[in-house]
Amino acid sequence: MRSVYNLATWLAQPLLRRKLRRRGAAEPGYLQAVEERFGHYGVARPDGSGPLVWIHAVSLGETRAAAILLAALRQRLPGMRLLLTHGTATGRAEGARLLQAGDVQVWQPWDTPGAVRRFLAQFRPDVGVLMETEIWPNLIHEARAHGVPLALANARLSAKSLRSAQRAGWLLRPAYRALSAAWAQTEADAERLRAIGAPNVTVLGNLKFDASPDAAQQAQAARWRAAMGGRPVVMLASSREGEETELLAQIDVRRRATAQGSASPLWLIVPRHPQRFDEVAELARADGLRVARRSQWQAQPTPEALQAEVWIGDSLGEMTLYYRLADVALLGGSFAPLGGQNLIEAAACGCPVIMGPHTFNFAEAAELALAAGAAQRVPDMAEGLVAARRWLDDRAGHATGRQAALAFSAAHRGAAARSAKALVELLPKA
Repeated sequence: MRSVYNLATWLAQPLLRRKLRRRGAAEPGYLQAVEERFGHYGVARPDGSGPLVWIHAVSLGETRAAAILLAALRQRLPGMRLLLTHGTATGRAEGARLLQAGDVQVWQPWDTPGAVRRFLAQFRPDVGVLMETEIWPNLIHEARAHGVPLALANARLSAKSLRSAQRAGWLLRPAYRALSAAWAQTEADAERLRAIGAPNVTVLGNLKFDASPDAAQQAQAARWRAAMGGRPVVMLASSREGEETELLAQIDVRRRATAQGSASPLWLIVPRHPQRFDEVAELARADGLRVARRSQWQAQPTPEALQAEVWIGDSLGEMTLYYRLADVALLGGSFAPLGGQNLIEAAACGCPVIMGPHTFNFAEAAELALAAGAAQRVPDMAEGLVAARRWLDDRAGHATGRQAALAFSAAHRGAAARSAKALVELLPKA
């Protein structure tokens, strides 16, 4: 049956090239080194005596998790070299910051046998790590055939994804079985990974709890808050399509609250995907709101930005800045049936979170945050803004929420050290 999959991936190559050209019109990063995606690389295997560790982090979130693992791994293996692969332009841009002398960064090969074999023959990694959910049947099959131990790190598998994987069990079950290990975020993830056939499943925790908020961005957020004169900030974090429209539809209600004596907050919208920055800014302007974009100023907001009603967080790598600026964050992806974005970074910055009903991608983290008092759950966006207003008006309650968020974050650290230790143990003894 895998031959059917192989034929499908081979036939899909022209469609992939067309998709890359289309995406590249909005994000030029997709036009970079296109032939790497088909197993043709212009860079050699890096020299050095230390092991070559391959980490595949498909997109931005996985790359940030990989950065945490990599920092712990470099401490354990100071002579290691890194082979870093990605699938998205945002992942590759973020990953470039992680490179040191002797490291290599390329695109993940498209999952045809030929492209994967050329990739493995070119770089010959000593060990490989797939971040979170990245199961590619040929990539895993060929890694095993080439003697490359391959682990799924920071692994998560929702109940919905398990059902989908079981329906395609003829293809995915052998792929999971061919892994050398799977290091799950939670016990529930571990149970589902075992159910689909993954071997050597252990619970090592969520790497993202080990992230340290950027100190320079925290200081910058404090300066911005001082310039704003105490104006409260409500953030829609990592928003997805449709959620911004829901938020904007509620802002008139909040304006009426201003007439009743409550300070009007600044609405900070940070879209999940960079290609939607322009679209979201236009949505806010179309509603008659004064809009400012982060990309339009440098160290400090312009006078025009300080008078705006809506800020668009159209930058990459500044989530610490945005979370420290915000008094409360509405969790993107949770108000539409998309499973929610990760709330751990918000907690590490001491930003209380309001979640919609859909958090199945991070179910355990969401429930733990609720139990710790670091988050609230609401049925829809309208109730989310009501809850945000209550938190803004209750200074003591808001301070308690901030402290609960910080305590929640601190209580779950340690996954990076455990995962680095497990990875070192996977390296061939020779």
